[in-house]
Amino acid sequence: MAALSAWFWNERFWLPHNVTWADLADPAPGVEYPKAGHLLSALPLALGIFAVRIVFERYVAGPCASALQIQAEVGRRAQPSAVLEKVFTSITKCPDARQLDGLSKQLDWEVRKVQRWFRHRRNQDKPSTRTKFCESMWRFTFYLCVFTYGLAFLWQSPWMWDTRQCWYNYPYQVLSPGLYCYYVTELAFYWSLMFSQFIDIKRKDFLIMFIHHLATIGLISFSYVNNMVRVGSLVLCVHDASDFLLEAAKLANYAKYQRLCDFLFVVFGMIFFTTRLIIYPYWVLNTTLFESWEIIGPYPSWWLFNILLLVLQLLHIIWSYLIARIAFKALIRGKKSLMSSLLLPDGQKILSFQPSLYWPKVVLLSSLLLF
Repeated sequence: MAALSAWFWNERFWLPHNVTWADLADPAPGVEYPKAGHLLSALPLALGIFAVRIVFERYVAGPCASALQIQAEVGRRAQPSAVLEKVFTSITKCPDARQLDGLSKQLDWEVRKVQRWFRHRRNQDKPSTRTKFCESMWRFTFYLCVFTYGLAFLWQSPWMWDTRQCWYNYPYQVLSPGLYCYYVTELAFYWSLMFSQFIDIKRKDFLIMFIHHLATIGLISFSYVNNMVRVGSLVLCVHDASDFLLEAAKLANYAKYQRLCDFLFVVFGMIFFTTRLIIYPYWVLNTTLFESWEIIGPYPSWWLFNILLLVLQLLHIIWSYLIARIAFKALIRGKKSLMSSLLLPDGQKILSFQPSLYWPKVVLLSSLLLF
């Protein structure tokens, strides 16, 4: 175990040349540097965030849904059948013609009745519009609050206005309480999403979203441990800028305010393109690739961090193309609701839609590398 720990925390990988963990272990009084142990505080905070979500959805989002006359649909439930339930949970949710024929003979049911049972059973697992509304309202509230906090904090931070400040005196950069709170709160939120996935109704993209949350946790933790939190805070803020607008558009969609929904989606698209295709490459990548090279020089974890950020930029381009392409098709075909054509029935984020048409590997890779 000691050998594995020594290999994992190899100074030559994590730190610039001529810097050791010992140099960072004993800072001056009142000075704090990021340490891996700090990340453990995100776990109890994640449980707290999850508890707040439950209370919020029940006592805030639920009454809002009722006020907007969004009720939980009561769909037809499949009649109890141990044989079909076993097939549904263990083998397939969409049996083919041969399987349907075999089940029909085994149960002495008509094939149509078996098909109908599977359709009703699949519908049972779909979250209602009310459930989706409450979840989106929680996400909207959190994204808006964390973006507002992050922007207010960065507004007073020197590295927002001069990105070279991200690298001066690196890695001996003091961890301020505000930056610590911002980072740990973001990390705790994604941990809470990990917890809630196993309690919420399972959706089609369960595995992809699980890997996405896991990868996001890894990326945030990685940038924290090697004290790239200054530039990491810029990355977080850039990506938070459009998330709450998407959730707001989804809320309007569930409430059937289509004009407001489409307006919010247009604003979301403008912010998304601006932050991901202009601000991110010319502001973030410029400092991580060129300014850092000039000030501190490259080292192994620097290369890994920049490779991940470059791949993320490639994914931004792909996502932007897909958004623009489908939005254009929706407008050409005269869709009543632009947003409805860009969302899955279960209300998942755009770009998880129709993965069979848009390169499953790209969608999976995007979920792995999304910050």
